[in-house]
Amino acid sequence: MTTIQAVEPGHIRAAADELLSMRRQQRIQVDLDARHRPTDLAEAYAVQVLVVDGLLPEGELPIGYKVACTSEIAQAALRIDRPVFGRLLPNTTSRSEVVLRADRFVHRVVEAEFAFRVGSDVTRRPGGHTHDSIAEHIDAVIPAIEIVDHRFESWAIGALPVAADNAIHGWWVHGEPIEEWCDIDLGRTDVVVTRNGETITTGTGAAALGHPLTVMAWLADELPKFGAALSAGDVVTTGVTTDVFEAEAGDRLRAEFAGLGAVELGFD
Repeated sequence: MTTIQAVEPGHIRAAADELLSMRRQQRIQVDLDARHRPTDLAEAYAVQVLVVDGLLPEGELPIGYKVACTSEIAQAALRIDRPVFGRLLPNTTSRSEVVLRADRFVHRVVEAEFAFRVGSDVTRRPGGHTHDSIAEHIDAVIPAIEIVDHRFESWAIGALPVAADNAIHGWWVHGEPIEEWCDIDLGRTDVVVTRNGETITTGTGAAALGHPLTVMAWLADELPKFGAALSAGDVVTTGVTTDVFEAEAGDRLRAEFAGLGAVELGFD
């Protein structure tokens, strides 16, 4: 798996240490210390590398990527004109039907998302990737729920602190991979999210940049700008498909993806 390499001037290390301390202590802040707040995406992703390294168990590597800000509303709130990415980690990933401790999180924002498993290494493509070109590298689609968690007073703090904090990733829960997916229009595929048996929100794959494959093509084009690339075996979760809400202790959640199966989790 290709990884992003961080340059470590003092303020990059200090920002990562601050974010890791906020996570460990579940400490809420308005913003990062102005002395080492990232000033551009390159700095934010350099901080992210160190944050991810601090979150990983010794000897482990990230398992893929998450993409955030895949709607115009989120991009406007974070004052950015594009998505941002983070890393998926083996120690914050579970199979469907897991029950998580609610107190592990400050926020438990529920996001039903289409995810993909990459079947072959993705290289740069002149003119950028398209749905067809990126689909050639995908060997399965996966129904998934991401739990977004943050320690800022507002998640709309801005794109740079969000990107630095591993795109405020909390947990990733996945269903079974579906290998026969190419004839399904994911942009029109219905998604229904229930809490304790009651429908809370619905949507389609079109909520993620118009189509989940658009997100995959964007990521394939974006990663090389920061010294990384999609590799065989990576999993990528492509952004929320419905309105979001916060779960509480005792909730049982289910996201149903028409024709693709479902994913479930609970909080105690």
